[in-house]
Amino acid sequence: MNFTRILAIALITVCTAIAWFILGSALTLRTAESSGQLGNEVTDVWGPTMDQAHPNAFYLSPTGARGKVILQPVKSRVAVSLDYDPKKRGLLWHRTYSVSFAGEYEIANPTPIAQTIYVQFPLPSQKVSYQNFAFTLGDAAPRQTAPKDGMITEAVVVPPKATVPLTVKYASRGMDTWRYQFPDASRVRGFELTMTTNFDEINFPKGTGSPTARDEKTKTFTWSYPDVISAAAIGMDMPKVLNAGPVAARIAFFAPVSLVFFFAVLLIVGMVQGVNLHPMNYFFLAAGCFAFQLLFAYLVDLLPLMQSFSAAAIVSMVLVCGYVWAAAGPRLFWVSLPAQFAYMVLFSYSFFFDGLTGLTLTIGAILTLGLLMILTAKVEWATMFAKVQLGQSKPMPPQIPTDWSASR
Repeated sequence: MNFTRILAIALITVCTAIAWFILGSALTLRTAESSGQLGNEVTDVWGPTMDQAHPNAFYLSPTGARGKVILQPVKSRVAVSLDYDPKKRGLLWHRTYSVSFAGEYEIANPTPIAQTIYVQFPLPSQKVSYQNFAFTLGDAAPRQTAPKDGMITEAVVVPPKATVPLTVKYASRGMDTWRYQFPDASRVRGFELTMTTNFDEINFPKGTGSPTARDEKTKTFTWSYPDVISAAAIGMDMPKVLNAGPVAARIAFFAPVSLVFFFAVLLIVGMVQGVNLHPMNYFFLAAGCFAFQLLFAYLVDLLPLMQSFSAAAIVSMVLVCGYVWAAAGPRLFWVSLPAQFAYMVLFSYSFFFDGLTGLTLTIGAILTLGLLMILTAKVEWATMFAKVQLGQSKPMPPQIPTDWSASR
């Protein structure tokens, strides 16, 4: 193994890395286009992120700001049920869900005279439909008022120092996140929200508060605000979904790292065992490794993610390890088989788990270094390279004496 061959193998690795970069870029562009187009379709069909605002009320008074005195419910009991049901379009899963909402509020008249109080209940979005919607104010039958600009407004006469109940129920659908918002710098009293979910992966969105009580077994969470100024919003993110497009792109971008480890093991162990592959052999091995990500990138359109990954890995390992057996025999085959499985398959599989890629790469590098140090600890490298150079150099034919014909 001379410097020229090592340089040729390095060039093959660089060219394969460029091919992987092109594949990863194509997958990223394809995923972005799919996300923009199909994401809007899913939003139109299923619904956007839902932000349910806290209801408010007011009565007309010359002493209030702009002739109004704003009121907040003195008591609130809200029950929310989130049913996670992701939908797939193209290469992407969309975090869609169904929500059942039931709120019971009490609106108080703080004055010593009867007041006509206007109650406002904002809907989470104007782009979704609401099934089984019911709006009941006071003791009357459910109101049939239609929303205007995403808001339902009803008036009721409340006796002095009395309260009137408000009940709102509906079922709807949304995507990604559900939130319950309070007015800025408002004072929330007697509020309690109970949320149940059908999923285990719990994540509260940024800017929301943690529940005051939780029951992991029943997946029930409770937020209780007896008397809070500037109460934090309440929310729940839907569980993360493993999307084929981004995973395939990341695997392609980081595949050159795996190839470097794989080639390093074959190169060093092959030298120790006296089996030195030609750069053309490494060219076909690189092509067999590239086939893994290429096949995986297109199988995910037809098969589930794990089935696509398994099929692509098996095809690549058959190509690469079968070629090593044919070109170098069983000794290097039993080196390439675990090496490819560890560096190409297991390393790529780590991208299915967020945050494990860097740790997997570090552990793999350390284990590889330790293994190679053990295998080559007693190798006389100067003698090894001299033998390799000698074995590769062709003996020169003997020179013909200039006076050969004369001696005849």
